[in-house]
Amino acid sequence: MYNTHDPRVLPVRAGIKPSCVVLPSRGDGVVLDYLVQRLPAVARADWLRRMAQGEVVSEFRQRIDAHTPFLPGVRIYYYREVDTEPQVPFEAQVLYQDAHIVVADKPHFLPVMPGGHYLQNTLLVRLKRQLGLPDLSPVHRIDRDTAGLVLFSVQRADRGAYQALFRDRLVHKTYEAVAPWRSEVTFPREHASRMVESGDFIRMHEVPGEANSRTQMELLESQGAWARYRLSPISGKRHQLRVHMAALGLGLWGDALYPVVNDAEPGDFSRPLQLLARSLEFVDPVTGVPRRFESRRSLRPLPDA
Repeated sequence: MYNTHDPRVLPVRAGIKPSCVVLPSRGDGVVLDYLVQRLPAVARADWLRRMAQGEVVSEFRQRIDAHTPFLPGVRIYYYREVDTEPQVPFEAQVLYQDAHIVVADKPHFLPVMPGGHYLQNTLLVRLKRQLGLPDLSPVHRIDRDTAGLVLFSVQRADRGAYQALFRDRLVHKTYEAVAPWRSEVTFPREHASRMVESGDFIRMHEVPGEANSRTQMELLESQGAWARYRLSPISGKRHQLRVHMAALGLGLWGDALYPVVNDAEPGDFSRPLQLLARSLEFVDPVTGVPRRFESRRSLRPLPDA
């Protein structure tokens, strides 16, 4: 059997690896019917077109067509497509590259990974094409709305070692944020809470219970009603910094999700979230070399009022 995690039954296309769906261990009928039911965003006619072009295959390199019987437990590979992809008119910078890692400085609004309406306009796909590195993979992620540093592994053999750095909390990360200033909220401080999904779109929220998220917070400067903060997450929950600051009544400048949803219109880049992944520091698990990287980007100056 091929390596089910990376069978390479379809080549990388325009920087995009094929997507995968695993058929259940039990089923009947034909593969096409299951794909239409499992992935309703893709019309039956689109599946038939892709099959006719040889772009839907099993992990055994078998081409799937309209009559292929159900294959219990088999992985099916196909290319993900989007009808209309938003254009992101901002570019990332590569700050460092060697045989093992790439460190990129991401702009606001650019997703790290393909997902939703984004495919080509993602940091991963742009870097694969720019650097000619088909096995490039992010070791961690930051939000599309957040700017700053993202670490990638170059070789599949190294990926687990770099992922373990983040899993075992061996990376010191700092972020910079602009948010309101309130005299009654004192700094430095550590904010700890239990965070879970809220059931509202992709938002998270705090609930009573044992803390599963921690952030160290420092005040860097204040001016009028606004301030600049340094945030050092100890844990890595989704939207952690945004949720923790909003819980203190200090929702980040430009945040379209917290404390309330206030999405910009598509193509409106006038309100970037004022959150920057400023630095990464760790001992390289492959080479043993101490590493420290710092973003060259900056957030907006503090408002006068």
